[in-house]
Amino acid sequence: MSTKNSPVSRSGRFAAGPAADVAKFTESISFDWRLWKHDILGSMAHATMLQKIGVLKKNELTAIVRGLDQIGKEIRAGKFKWNPVLEDVHMNIEAELTRRIPAGAKLHTARSRNDQVALDVRMWLRDEITALLGEIADLQRALVSLGERNSDILIPGYTHLQRAQPVYLAHHLLAYVEMLERDCERLWDCHSRVNVCPLGSGAIAGSTLPLKRELVAKLLGFVDANGKVQLTQNSMDAVSDRDFAVEFCAAAALLAVHFSRLAEDLILWASAEFNFIKIADAYTTGSSLMPQKKNPDIAELARGKTGRVFGNLISLLTLLKGLPMTYNRDLQEDKERLFDTADTVRATTRLMAAMLRNVKVNKMACALAAGDSALLATDLADYLVKKGMPFRKAHHVVGAVVGLAEKSGKALNQLTLAELQSVDKTFGRDAMSVFNLKSAMAKRNLTGAPGTKEVAKQLARWRKQLS
Repeated sequence: MSTKNSPVSRSGRFAAGPAADVAKFTESISFDWRLWKHDILGSMAHATMLQKIGVLKKNELTAIVRGLDQIGKEIRAGKFKWNPVLEDVHMNIEAELTRRIPAGAKLHTARSRNDQVALDVRMWLRDEITALLGEIADLQRALVSLGERNSDILIPGYTHLQRAQPVYLAHHLLAYVEMLERDCERLWDCHSRVNVCPLGSGAIAGSTLPLKRELVAKLLGFVDANGKVQLTQNSMDAVSDRDFAVEFCAAAALLAVHFSRLAEDLILWASAEFNFIKIADAYTTGSSLMPQKKNPDIAELARGKTGRVFGNLISLLTLLKGLPMTYNRDLQEDKERLFDTADTVRATTRLMAAMLRNVKVNKMACALAAGDSALLATDLADYLVKKGMPFRKAHHVVGAVVGLAEKSGKALNQLTLAELQSVDKTFGRDAMSVFNLKSAMAKRNLTGAPGTKEVAKQLARWRKQLS
């Protein structure tokens, strides 16, 4: 079709529009439509600036803002018809605005789709990070709440998936709260680099017009904690930079790792072999064949979706690695990967929090597992250390005691004093006091340890911090 008088025309150089298959191959409106809100806000700020420098008259600015606002309302209501021939969200909105408001033809003055899309994606991601941070905090609250509801429950802590030492269930859950806090710190740090305004960079080399970049940036909230305007400092870098998207996807990938690890623990704990927890029916599924099954599908999907988040990060890195300066159409491929990552981690965060609020702990099964006296073998070695024995020797002695117990078919706390002294005379009558689990947990009061008072202190700290 002819583009001579068409609002979709990029220049007068072409006598005809693209072939149908080319248009289909190059369109991005099928996914970048979701940038509509930020595109409209960016256009309103740009128009305000154009009026300040005399490109637009006041009545033209009023008409443009009114027209954009009406288009936004139609999009929100699902009444706006997206046209794939117009390629992307920017041209769809601008073309419709120009059809309604003649002054809309002036809106693209001193602006390229290169700096426009860079602006839209930054604004969109800025909002996504803010929302995700709130959702992570809610997941942290769900973990803390589950720990508080079961603050007296002990379970075995594991290394190599073998029973190691006793810990409070709350202590185990708080480990994930700490991980998620690091995720929040990374995302907030990423936010500071997202929150930089590229508009005014044009296609590659800025503009000869006296643009007020600071005004646009301020209108759109591109300011730091001290209110200082944040502007890109190199027009070529501004339109081609996608580091902020990669950084977000990298932070999201590590967040997904933490989801996967938490999910794996929940899956194990819900199994008949562990039987530490019961997940509510609403967050499990059955089997199409075996009527007795109750599968932890939400946790399994949280674990499985990690792969797609990793894949999105690798896709972005691969997309960028060979690009010359500055904007290249390859960059159109960044959005689906970025959108999918944000959608995936946000949905997973919300579902994990909801699931944790619907988990019940099997106190009897946990107590039985935590009552394994072998979990206090290290405490027995510490007992010998307090008697003056070097730890390496104490470790060797207790190893021999464990071997004796296994050979005798007894638990460690069932051995007699005579049997202990047959291994080493250092053992006294007070040796068996080591196996008092309540006393053992009361002694673990170093900062960060799973001691009774320390876990209560950490729960209170997190409750206050997340309130």
